[in-house]
Amino acid sequence: MLTGRRYCLDLTPGQAEFAERIGGACRSVWNAALEQRRSYRRRQAWIGYHEQARQLVEAKGEFEWLAQVPGHCLQQTLIDLDQACAKHGTWKVRWKSKVKNPPSFRFPEGGKITVERLNRRWARAKLPKLGWVRLRLTRPLGGKIKNATVSRDGRHWYISFLVEDGVTPPERHANPGSGVGIDRGVVKVVTRSDGIFHHRVFARDREVEHAKKLQRDVARTRKGSARRRKAAGRVAAMAGKVRRRRQDFAAKTACTLATGFELVVFEALATKNMTAGVEPRPDPEQPGAFLPNGATSKSGLNRSILDKGWHRIELATRSRARYTGTHVITVNPAYTSQRCNVCTAVDRKSRESQAVFRCTSCGHTEHADVNAAKNILTAGRAEHAQPGPGVRAGARKPRNRVGRKANRQATAAQATAQTEPELAGIPRY
Repeated sequence: MLTGRRYCLDLTPGQAEFAERIGGACRSVWNAALEQRRSYRRRQAWIGYHEQARQLVEAKGEFEWLAQVPGHCLQQTLIDLDQACAKHGTWKVRWKSKVKNPPSFRFPEGGKITVERLNRRWARAKLPKLGWVRLRLTRPLGGKIKNATVSRDGRHWYISFLVEDGVTPPERHANPGSGVGIDRGVVKVVTRSDGIFHHRVFARDREVEHAKKLQRDVARTRKGSARRRKAAGRVAAMAGKVRRRRQDFAAKTACTLATGFELVVFEALATKNMTAGVEPRPDPEQPGAFLPNGATSKSGLNRSILDKGWHRIELATRSRARYTGTHVITVNPAYTSQRCNVCTAVDRKSRESQAVFRCTSCGHTEHADVNAAKNILTAGRAEHAQPGPGVRAGARKPRNRVGRKANRQATAAQATAQTEPELAGIPRY
């Protein structure tokens, strides 16, 4: 099974400078190739990976700064761009900024990467053109290396290995028949259908105030100055601390869910739509003026939702479920918080407050989030019991976009094989 291993690097000043140049070259190739694709689209033409890779070889002969960079890293950048354009479309793929996007590049050939253990805490890895780099061995590698990605997070450099650990998924879960519904919220991050809450405060009040003070320090500096870089580094360090706490909470919660239950059901939440801004309301009586639209309170709710990391919890659970045989599915979130899990009556007045649910039909009283989690589990069991869509025998698998026939349209058999089950609603009894 493919899995990741991330370690902190201890680069020399020369290696760190060369890594910055590699990341800058990959960023330039990404932006130039994206602009070329958009230029072709404006002329109703199309250019793919193979043509851009051929032009990249010619550009390396003209520009020395491109020739000094490992060629596989640049080719991998073009492959990533090709996959992003195929998935999201050429016009929706974003540019890479020097400020907002830290340098990152990948060595796709794991056979050319050598890792040697120096002692109990340190090891070294040999990377193309970077040479031997020291890394902090916080856990065994435990598998054959497929590729390696070097990236910078704040002031520190990290390397992530994609390894084949040789672990096969179990045929059956350790607790067969068990299931749990998950309701994600703001007051409590995770609420389970069995009445257990998982919650953690990622940033304390003092840290929030300190982060605001650091942001004010950045605003008082001049753009491009050394003081601004130092102030921005302090803001990034504070944000990184909160981000690591969020990742740790998601990993621990996912381990608990995947280990204890065979079926884990989430709501299919559109977080991007839920955190969208409020449209302004023009005042018809006063041109140029606007009516109150509740944007201030909505922005506070958006920050609270994004701070909890709802999608990260689901993603971590799916990753951990590969090792336990857990089935992770999503259901339609409609009316899960307004439906009584006892009599199945739907009434928005039953939700008296954030934490109190009192059914107006049968009088059942329960914690509102627990009631919603039970409804989610009921819908998940109904979805899991339904047979999946069949795949016609002999259906051909979709080809890779960087293959020889990248522009070939998917056949009807491929479309049948790629069909995903629709989101299940709450069953009505």
